[in-house]
Amino acid sequence: MEKGQRMPENSGNILPGDSRQPEDGAVRRLRILLRFFLVWALLIILRLLQLQIFSHGDYSRLARSQQERLVELPAPRGSIFDREGRPLAMSLPLKSICVNPMLVPDGTVAVEVLARVLNLDGRELRERLGAAASAGRGFLWVKRRVSQEEFERVSKLKLLGVEFRDETARSYPKATLAAHVVGGVDHEGKGNAGIELGLDEDLEGIPGTVRQLKDVKDRGYESRIETKPQPGKNITLTIDERVQFVAERELRTAVEGCRCKTGSIVVMSPKNGDILAMASYPAFDPNEPVAPGQDLSARLNQAVAAPFEPGSVFKVITLSAALETTRLGPDSPINCLGGAINLYGRTIHEAKRGFGVMPMRMVLAKSSNIGAIQIGLQTGVWNLHHYIMKFGFGRRTGLPLPAESPGQVFAPRRWSKGAIASVSMGHEVMVTTLQLAQAAAVIASGGNLVRPRIVLKRQRPGERAEWEPVPPPVRVLRPENAGRMREMMHGVVLPPGTGTRAAIAGFIVGGKTGSAQIYDYALKQYTHKYNASFMGIAPLRRPAVVVVVSLNGSSGFGGAVAAPVFRRVTAAALRILDVPKDHDESAMVAQARTAPEPDAENDLAIAPLTPGPQEAAGTVAAEGVLLAETAALGKASSEADRTRAPNLIGKTMKDVLNETTAAGIQVEARGSGLARNQRPAPGVVLPPGGRMVVQFSR
Repeated sequence: MEKGQRMPENSGNILPGDSRQPEDGAVRRLRILLRFFLVWALLIILRLLQLQIFSHGDYSRLARSQQERLVELPAPRGSIFDREGRPLAMSLPLKSICVNPMLVPDGTVAVEVLARVLNLDGRELRERLGAAASAGRGFLWVKRRVSQEEFERVSKLKLLGVEFRDETARSYPKATLAAHVVGGVDHEGKGNAGIELGLDEDLEGIPGTVRQLKDVKDRGYESRIETKPQPGKNITLTIDERVQFVAERELRTAVEGCRCKTGSIVVMSPKNGDILAMASYPAFDPNEPVAPGQDLSARLNQAVAAPFEPGSVFKVITLSAALETTRLGPDSPINCLGGAINLYGRTIHEAKRGFGVMPMRMVLAKSSNIGAIQIGLQTGVWNLHHYIMKFGFGRRTGLPLPAESPGQVFAPRRWSKGAIASVSMGHEVMVTTLQLAQAAAVIASGGNLVRPRIVLKRQRPGERAEWEPVPPPVRVLRPENAGRMREMMHGVVLPPGTGTRAAIAGFIVGGKTGSAQIYDYALKQYTHKYNASFMGIAPLRRPAVVVVVSLNGSSGFGGAVAAPVFRRVTAAALRILDVPKDHDESAMVAQARTAPEPDAENDLAIAPLTPGPQEAAGTVAAEGVLLAETAALGKASSEADRTRAPNLIGKTMKDVLNETTAAGIQVEARGSGLARNQRPAPGVVLPPGGRMVVQFSR
């Protein structure tokens, strides 16, 4: 370059030898376009990552909701059987009809057709369909559990939007039999009473699911089972259908015959606590749905949910406590004070006539109020309450039956001064028929409390059976005292006891009658109505059953109306269970002594009340014709066969009581020491149910 000349400007600052060339506009635009595509591709990748990875689950669920639907597959409800496998409740498959309001092309036509075929109210169905369509709902029940004929007629119409669902209907093939135990279900198939409610979770099973593919018009074209339904467990009860039938039949006859309000019977095995029968009156048919405003009292299980004052049957508890806690025994003399006692300003009488001194076994046989009170006073408040609780009163037995009542037993601190008198003879306590059966089982089982059970086993189809465990027995009485109580209860069914109408030909049985006056809380006084009851054990040597009968609102006494029910139900149960007889029937009749009509129960709380002529006639009419063996026991003998007054002069009180008790003679003992005088004189023929007065002195 010549001197003085300027170097030309290089805007690109390209030095000599630099290979870079100036970038033209096309290259610049290409680079911008490439950057744009890179950003666009990156956005697409990020969006794909969001759709396919991060939000894949949400969009999959959204797609499935548009293309598929899950339909619940109902599980068959378990059946209920008696102990021999006879069905008491079962489910039958039926069809139900539903509709998708969004798919019905012409609501008016569909309503008219469905209403006519299914015998529905067209106006009501039209309103329901219109409301569902307006709300955008895609499902509406038209009619559930239709008959086979209705299903076939609707299916032939092939109406758009009309679908069918599989359901079941609960059926009770034996109708009213054991209805209070089995219970029922509501319109949704859920249990609402009895075992159906108590074991609803076991019975209902686990529903399955079906995945159904649908087209753009919401019509299903393919389906597959997602999860199979698990059927409910079948429940086998301890109930024996044959024993249950007899118990319900005899209970209905007795309640209607003596015009009672309600009644109940429990037949229980003292060996393992199995409830063989539990009858309640009034009855109902669980196949019939509950109507609006219907009285539901007939559906109450009287045996477990209706506590009552037991009356004289409770004297078994009083005497058992005395055997355990005092020196009293079956032959211990008890002074019955001639028929009246004044305790803390309250006078209590016997029901029919007073008694003098008699052994404790006769206190139970003759159901003496004063005798029971004397025994209760010797036992004491705390001991008596302790054994009442040990016998299972005051708490639920634990059966899976809803609404079971614990009864009512007050704590000793809440007892008034005279409460021990009332409690000793079965008042101021509330018990259920089931609790009385549990208490009787203590005596029958040798002194052990055996918990009742009504479920034998549970088994889901295809699985192993789950046998209900037998709770371990709890010792309540010493075995020897339980034996003494059985012996004394046997005296109740022998003349001159109050329960002679409970005797069963060929079997040695024992029991206790009860006739507790019903208290009217409005009038604040006792009425002429009774809770007539009988609690019995059969046979006494090897007890197979305990049976408790309770008739509430009876005008007759327990020995007259409840004891015959015990006899008939127990005789049938022993025959069904194939229990061998104790002895020959002819020998029993030949050895029967003179037996007057059963004495009135001495359960009256304040003043004695005896049935008038009309009431007595009604009682006899209610009972009907006695069995041949009981008629033989109660038939009056000729004067030659009547008991004569023995010579008691010079004997001790113990010897006098032993001799007269064996002869069935009532004795009013006065004084102490040796017998110095007696009325009637030795050898005088005594009338039926004869009574003697013996004067003792030292």
